[in-house]
Amino acid sequence: MKFEMTYCLTVSLALAMFVGPAGAQPTIQGWISSSDMSKRLAPQEPLEFAAGGSSARTVIRVDSSRTFQSILGLGSSLDHSTCYNLSRLPEDARAKVIADLVDPEKGIGMSLMRICMGTPDFTASAWYSYDDMPPRQTDPDMKHFAIEKDREYVLPILKLALQKNPDLVFFASPWSPPGWMKTNDNLCGGRIDPRHFAALARYFVKFIQAYEAEGIKIHAVTPQNEPGYFPSSYPTCGWTPSQQRDFIRDHLGPTFEKEGITAQIWCFDHNFNNLEFPTTILSDPQAARYVDGTGFHHYEGKPTAMTTLHEQFPDKHIYFTEGSVFDVGGAIEIVAFLRHWARSYNAWVTVIDHRRQPNPGPHDCSPTCIVLNSDTLELDYRFDYYMYGQFMKFIRPGAVRIDSNSPTRSLPNVAFRNRDGTVTLVVANPKASEQSLDIEWQRKHATARIDGQAVATYCWR
Repeated sequence: MKFEMTYCLTVSLALAMFVGPAGAQPTIQGWISSSDMSKRLAPQEPLEFAAGGSSARTVIRVDSSRTFQSILGLGSSLDHSTCYNLSRLPEDARAKVIADLVDPEKGIGMSLMRICMGTPDFTASAWYSYDDMPPRQTDPDMKHFAIEKDREYVLPILKLALQKNPDLVFFASPWSPPGWMKTNDNLCGGRIDPRHFAALARYFVKFIQAYEAEGIKIHAVTPQNEPGYFPSSYPTCGWTPSQQRDFIRDHLGPTFEKEGITAQIWCFDHNFNNLEFPTTILSDPQAARYVDGTGFHHYEGKPTAMTTLHEQFPDKHIYFTEGSVFDVGGAIEIVAFLRHWARSYNAWVTVIDHRRQPNPGPHDCSPTCIVLNSDTLELDYRFDYYMYGQFMKFIRPGAVRIDSNSPTRSLPNVAFRNRDGTVTLVVANPKASEQSLDIEWQRKHATARIDGQAVATYCWR
């Protein structure tokens, strides 16, 4: 089913209209997406708050006096496979789909995108880093460093995304450093060799400087994607917690300072079930001074780990850096990530084709939020695209999470106040049948209904 721009245009118009006359009760605008695709960011009839408390059976009380984390951004990845598939489209179609992803008015407003330093497992290219050398040769001074291979289809897509959303923020992760920096002298598998820490810090500096020369500012880097998982079937690299601590403390942080690099450092970038890794780094004051926060994936463990880490290190941020989620259950997962202090959400692989390609790595791929038909070059905007939009279009960078209760497990929800004062409440209904609820706000309430297997967003001031 193709995307119909009417929905997002209607969203933009409604957002501009929902503040009533001075002294009037605030109007609530609502949008909904249902898993059967009968509603896709579809505007709902406006609601009005009524004075007094609610006696309804199910009440979500939103309280802006209790605040939590601010949002850096919500988005996905402009990984190599996604960039390749987008590059195959005719120019007009390519521009449209990128706008549908990142434009906050015409699209769903993805605001934070992950990019890859060298190739990940999902790529249409032979695997590469930016400083590959013949076996048993090294290049500690980065004389052979080059990002030229990114010019084929990665950099053009990143630049087009920035044209469609000049405020788009990028963070970057390597799947592997150059093979000569590792114990096995290979991009695939093996462990980091600490003897090359100084060279690796220069590698990060060269990457950030090269991308900024292309007009692409890197907001943050992680030292290694998934440092605890390093099979030899695709670019990976094993790190111990103490190795990453020492690298950040003694090399990456000081080198960034010396070279005037402002990009933040996010440690870890792996699963919920290994808090020992970020704890080792953040417990060291000299390493921690260089670390803005910790990145998490969701493939093992529970999102409560993010709250555990936040409580131990409340001055360090939490980011959700990789993990696609699907259907209404995926919306519930995003709610959980945000309620457990994540300042971001990033899906992994944004556009795969109908054969789940290109994917030379070992991991299976589910259909992405947009799927390219490689035979016809038509695009299928799946439910997950609209589900992401229920969050990303309305929870904007700088929004602060505010308190909202979970009256039952049947209506998971999360609330934010945007910089412009807009309050946004996202509610998921995993049940097959419609549910009703009352939204309570500043001693006023309004009754809403949510279709079964749907995600709804409510906005007011």
